[in-house]
Amino acid sequence: MRAVLQRITEARVEVGGEVVGRSGPGLMILICAMQGDSMATAEKVAAKIAKMRIFRDDQDKMNLSVKDIGGTALVISQFTLAADLRGNRPGFSTACGPEEGKALYEHFAESLAREGVPNERGIFGADMAVSLTNDGPVTIWIDSDRL
Repeated sequence: MRAVLQRITEARVEVGGEVVGRSGPGLMILICAMQGDSMATAEKVAAKIAKMRIFRDDQDKMNLSVKDIGGTALVISQFTLAADLRGNRPGFSTACGPEEGKALYEHFAESLAREGVPNERGIFGADMAVSLTNDGPVTIWIDSDRL
């Protein structure tokens, strides 16, 4: 799996002009299921994110996790994180197909909640409008192959 985390003060996602998910303060998580990923991969990434110390403590050091601050997350499926950029037009053949990708996306969000991070989601496969206020800014990229 690949993920991009952004520390946020707030975020929301709209589909067709209607807000379908929101979060903050906490994390905006863009997540992509890649070919070869499993439910165990989703659980491993969720556990890592829940424990990452990227929030400020009382001495202004990144020493707290999203759980430590009582934060929430907005989880958005983002197959374009699988982009192969060898040419001028990205290819996405390394992303999971829609059915498997949706199952892994949902399992990731459920695993994150089990890790103590309440979350809301976008709608898998929908054309979404995502807005956020990045805090810091702090943006972290994760590839499960490197965990």
